[in-house]
Order: sequence, then C-alpha cells, then structure tokens
Amino acid sequence: MRAHELNKVPDQVILWGGTGQAKVVRPILEHYGAKVVAVFDETPGLPSPFPDVPIFRGWNGFLQWKADRKPGTVGFCVAIGNPHGRVRLMLHDRLVAEGLEPLTFAHPTAYIEANAIIGTGTQIMAGAYVGVEASVGMQCIINTKTSIDHEDAIADGVELSPGAVLCGSVKIEINAWVCAGSLVLPRVRIGADAIVGAGSVVTKDVQPGTTVVGVPARPMPGRTGAKAGGA
Repeated sequence: MRAHELNKVPDQVILWGGTGQAKVVRPILEHYGAKVVAVFDETPGLPSPFPDVPIFRGWNGFLQWKADRKPGTVGFCVAIGNPHGRVRLMLHDRLVAEGLEPLTFAHPTAYIEANAIIGTGTQIMAGAYVGVEASVGMQCIINTKTSIDHEDAIADGVELSPGAVLCGSVKIEINAWVCAGSLVLPRVRIGADAIVGAGSVVTKDVQPGTTVVGVPARPMPGRTGAKAGGA
C-alpha cells in the first residue's frame, strides 16, 4: 500500500507479544483512534505490559478470548521483534484466517515517499524515512530513526533496528535483521535470515544465514552461511 493508505485502524485491536515492542506500538495505535483490548504471549507467567489490558497465553488463550467476544472487526499487530520475522508471518496468516484485520501503520513523525510501497502488517516507528520507489514487505518492523533510501527492496519479516541506514538500491531478503546503528552501502544484498551486528558497515553482499559484524562488516566465525529457516 501507499503512504496515504496507512493508519486505517479499527476501534479495537489486539497485540501479539507482551514486552517492549507492545509498549512502543500502543501509543501509535491510540493516536489513530484504536483501543488495545487484549495482549497475547506464549511466555509462562509474563505479566501484561499494561495494567489496564488483560494478557492471554498462546493460541489456546486466543481462541478462548475470541469465543467469548461479540462479533465485530478487531485489528491485530504482531509485536515480536527479530530474529522472529517468520513467526510474525505465521501469526499473520493464522490471525487473518480467524477474521482479524492486520494493522499497517506509521508513527506520525515518520516520512514515507508517495511512491514507496509498504506491505501489510508492517510497523514504522518514530522518525523513520522510506524513500522514493522503495518497497517494504509484509510484517516488517522499521524502527526509530531508520532510513530506507531510494529503490531499496525490503522482503517480508525484516527488522531494521533503531538508527539503521540503508543506502540506495539495497536488497534485504526475508527475516534478515539489520541491528542498531548499522550502515549498508549502495547495491548491497543482505541474504535471508542474516544478521548485521550493531554499528557495522556493510560494504559487500551478506550470504543467507550469516552474521556479520564490524567496520567493514565481516562474518562471525561459526555463523556463516547457515541454512535459512523458521525461528
């Protein structure tokens, strides 16, 4: 979808994930008029991140909550960070199949060029920039003050952590994670399930399943070319 199509949220929404990302997205959704009515998380004993919102455990908890509700449109946001982009995508499909509406939204201080494309379920945080002819896939997290430059192509399930900078014509494959303060130079490709360590400068392609760190970024021993897979 284009920038003018974002931020259309129903009155009631749920969050899947009960830690820091949930705390970040709630005020954005409330800014656009939504009310968070439930949180879901698999973690045993995890308290709700909000004293005024109940938390439920896992898929069984969701089904019970859904059975007790009156019919009506409910939106959802999967507030789980990477390396769990594939989990976000799986939950996206399951929740859509249950009749919930995926939320695609950007903080009011984010700037998205009119011809950029944003995938369903993606979250864009404060101060982020999405450039001319850039594309962002489904269920991505574009964090605070990240920069996606012209013609970048971001696949499904990617996370860009706070302050990450992608120069022009960068390609990021499914479930990759570019950590805080990293810089990816023009025309570089980051493979599926790869991780770019915080503060790294990536000057050449990163193979799928590889973790790179440093300036310039180099593969970490024992974390090179691992088979891409689900989290």
